[in-house]
Amino acid sequence: MAKTTLHCSFCGRSRDEVKILIAGQEGHICENCVDHAQEIIEQELSTRQDGTSTSGFKLTVKKPIEVKKFLDEYIIGQDDAKKVLSVAVYNHYKRLQQKPAEGEVEIEKSNIVMVGETGTGKTLLAKTIARLLNVPFAIVDATVFTEAGYVGEDVESILTRLLQVCNYDVNAAEKGIVYIDEIDKIARKGDNPSITRDVSGEGVQQGLLKLLEGTDVLVPPQGGRKHPEQKLIKINTQNILFICGGAFDGVDKVIARRVNTNAIGFNVNKELQEHMKKNLLQYINATDLKNFGLIPELLGRLPVVTHLNPLDAPTLRAILTEPKNSLMRQYKKLFDLEGIQLTIDDEVLDFMVEKAIEYKLGARGLRSICESILTDAMFELPSSKETSFHLDLEYARLKFDKSKFNLLKVA
Repeated sequence: MAKTTLHCSFCGRSRDEVKILIAGQEGHICENCVDHAQEIIEQELSTRQDGTSTSGFKLTVKKPIEVKKFLDEYIIGQDDAKKVLSVAVYNHYKRLQQKPAEGEVEIEKSNIVMVGETGTGKTLLAKTIARLLNVPFAIVDATVFTEAGYVGEDVESILTRLLQVCNYDVNAAEKGIVYIDEIDKIARKGDNPSITRDVSGEGVQQGLLKLLEGTDVLVPPQGGRKHPEQKLIKINTQNILFICGGAFDGVDKVIARRVNTNAIGFNVNKELQEHMKKNLLQYINATDLKNFGLIPELLGRLPVVTHLNPLDAPTLRAILTEPKNSLMRQYKKLFDLEGIQLTIDDEVLDFMVEKAIEYKLGARGLRSICESILTDAMFELPSSKETSFHLDLEYARLKFDKSKFNLLKVA
C-alpha cells in the first residue's frame, strides 16, 4: 500500500517543500500560508466600521495653539503663516472626524497657498508640520509635472507619493495632506497665445483643478503611464488637504502697482510708503496671483492666501542659534562626533548674518556661508589630534574672502 504524502490544504505544497506543516482535524497548513493569513487579517482589521484607519495613522486632534507651539520650536518668526497653517490643520482634523448626518452642515476644506521669498521657510514649515501630524503627509514638487501625454510626470503622481507614504493604504491616503512646492513655476508664461503649447504651465494648472476640489482619481501605483498594464487605484480627494507654496519672484511689482507705493502729493505719508515697500507681500491677495499667472479657476480652489515675511538681521541671528535644529547646533554636533569641541565667537555670528543679508540668500544662505568658513577645518581636523577648535572673526573673514561668494554679490 503506497504511503500518503502529507501536503498543505491551502497551497498544495508537500511536506518536503515546507519547513513546518501544522496538522488540523481534516487538513494541514504550512508556515507560508499562516504568514499570508496574518497579512490578510491585519489588512481587514486596519479599517474599522466607522471608517477610521488604524494603520499607523490614528487621528489625534491637536489644538491650533499646540500646533503653533511645536512649529515655534523649529522655525523663528512667521507668526501669520504659522497661525494659518495651524488652523487649517486643526480644521482638517475636525472635518475628518465629522460623521455625515442627514441635514447637517457639511464642512468644506480650505486649501492654502503660501507666498514667500526664497529661504524664508515655506518648505521647512511643511516638513516640520509633517513630523507632528498623524495623517499621511506628502511633499511634492510642481516643477516636474507636465500635461498628460508629454514627457514628465502627470498630476496624478501627487497621489502616488501620498500612497507610498502610507504604504498603499487607500483609506489613510484619502485623509492625508499634500504640500505642493514651487507652485509658482507652473504659472502661465504669458497672456498671448503661442504656437507652442505651455505643457508645464497652464496645462498643469488645469490638470490640478479637479484634484484640488475633490473627485475620484484613478492613480497608477508606480506613478506615470509608462506601464499601461498596471492596475489603477481609485482615490477620492474630497478629504485631502492641499497646501501650496512658492516664491512668486516678481509678484511684489504687481502688488506695488495695486497699492500705489509711488503716490505723490502733499498729503502722502512717505514713512508709511517706505514701510510698505519693505514687505509688500503682506498685502498679497488672489488678484495679484492671477496677474502673476495662476488661472482664476485654480485660485478659486485655493481660498486661503498667506505670506511669509522677509528675514531681517535679528531673525537670521536667531535662526543660527535658537531652534532645536539650529545651524550652530548641527555644526557643533558634527565636530563633537569627531571628539572636537567647537566654540564660536558672537562676532562671527553677526558677520554671517551681515553676509546673508548682503547676498540676499535668506536662511538657506546661512548654511552656504557656514560651509565656506568651516570647510577647511572640517577637512583637516579629523586627521589631527586636536580636541578643540575656536572660530574667531579673523579666521572667519579669511576663509570667507577666499571663497567664491564675492562673485554672487547682488548689485
